[in-house]
Amino acid sequence: MPVINRIASYAPDMAAWRQHLHQNPELGFECHETAAFVEQQLRSFGITEIHTGIAKTGIVALIEGQGAGPTIGLRADMDALPILEETNAPYASKIAGKMHACGHDGHTTMLLGAARYLAETRNFSGRVALIFQPAEEDGGGGGVMVEEGIMERFDIAQVYALHNAPGVALGQFITCPGPIMAAVDSFHIDIRGLGGHGAMPHETRDPVVAALAIGQAIQTISSRNHYALDDLVISITQIHTGSAENIVPETAYLGGTVRTFDKEVQAMVRRRMEAIVQGTAAAFDVEAALRYHVYYPSTVNHAAQTEFAVEVAAEVVGPDLVDGAASREMGAEDFSYMLEARPGAYLFLGQGEGAGLHQAGYDFNDEVAPIGASFFARLVERAQPVAG
Repeated sequence: MPVINRIASYAPDMAAWRQHLHQNPELGFECHETAAFVEQQLRSFGITEIHTGIAKTGIVALIEGQGAGPTIGLRADMDALPILEETNAPYASKIAGKMHACGHDGHTTMLLGAARYLAETRNFSGRVALIFQPAEEDGGGGGVMVEEGIMERFDIAQVYALHNAPGVALGQFITCPGPIMAAVDSFHIDIRGLGGHGAMPHETRDPVVAALAIGQAIQTISSRNHYALDDLVISITQIHTGSAENIVPETAYLGGTVRTFDKEVQAMVRRRMEAIVQGTAAAFDVEAALRYHVYYPSTVNHAAQTEFAVEVAAEVVGPDLVDGAASREMGAEDFSYMLEARPGAYLFLGQGEGAGLHQAGYDFNDEVAPIGASFFARLVERAQPVAG
């Protein structure tokens, strides 16, 4: 079964919704106008059970099917990124320094398209819970919604989500059972020495050389403390220090990210990083402190639900455009919290060539929206068929 004809007919409306959202990006939990727009559209579809204010601006809307049955959850994220847009699109962001550079405007649109179809047809049993989530990029809105009890409150039995994928063929679905995205942590290292004149370094306790040594040593965690076939990424992404060429500064700072799949590897990295920071500080006669923050856990797909999602995707786009055994990747996603709470699956959906995610030139491909909406709709109809 290809893209659902009725959903294909929504394409102009979906493009208009998406481009409206693109023009009006909001960050983190502050998705007030986005949530209001979503609620307005849901009500126009005849959906009346809409719960707002979850995780501040999140929404869960329920559609009743025909007859008794479980509740299946479908999730879309709504938040944008603090990036100055460079697309020159006629619907470019109206808010300087904010843009939908990850396609959450498209994710919200795909779920709205599925909602419109499911509200019209109701060709399923039980209920579908439409989850519109804030703060995926920063803040872990998915985790907050789980903590606030959406799975229990709405009796959600399983849950699914999609993410667009630039550089992947238009309409191609990619997923895998088990871990599909990494856990993400951040580290912050503050170093304090004694500043002074650059021509008299013997009178200082130089935090710069300590920072360089710490940075170099951290890189040996991957190469010397870790089994090479277990995925691990440690990236130092920030170094801040100094104000002039002839001044040894008082302080230095290092920051970065850690990506893992295994909790034991994650614990080892944290333990070794603390030892390196303290040992190097002692060696260079400076003070140093590590602040290590554990963020999103690994996104782990459930085998049975992933196999089912792959079958549904193949119905929508054909088996040649579905890869159900793709390699996992080191990016992170707070849908992980929902998959910890309930079985389900996370899939990528190709949108063709174009700028990558989190780039100033990125734009969601509106041709993808009917495909994603059809996938969501068929997932519900297949998972919860009307009793014959």
